[in-house]
Amino acid sequence: MSDQEIQLTPTRPYLARGIYEWICDNQLTPYLLVDATQPNTDVPLQFVKDGQIVLNTAPHAVHQLNMSNDAITFSARFGGVSKHIYVPFVALIGIYAKENGQGLFFDPTEYDGVQTPMQEDKVAEHAPEVKKRPSLKIVE
Repeated sequence: MSDQEIQLTPTRPYLARGIYEWICDNQLTPYLLVDATQPNTDVPLQFVKDGQIVLNTAPHAVHQLNMSNDAITFSARFGGVSKHIYVPFVALIGIYAKENGQGLFFDPTEYDGVQTPMQEDKVAEHAPEVKKRPSLKIVE
């Protein structure tokens, strides 16, 4: 089989999970560097700078962290307010240790042309509702 016939899944989720575990096993603080401009990315916009945000995902800083093959989700407090975070893997730029910067930064073209089922569901979920314009009708 040629490379064109085989549709491989992106490596980013698998590598991110491994690096996250390595960082935590070494008692370091895992940081996610996220492109907040990617579609369906749900992060606190007040902390976004130049289209990017750094998120502390240490086990004591987040609640219900889940790294599926499609996205990273968790809840965390920002300015004392709890917020649910949704980071599709296409938006993950890198994962690294706060203390020494060691980690992994990803090829930005890895997801070109790839649409995951969860991203399709998220697109439908976040699609804006089409609202009818108010209208008045004269009834005689």
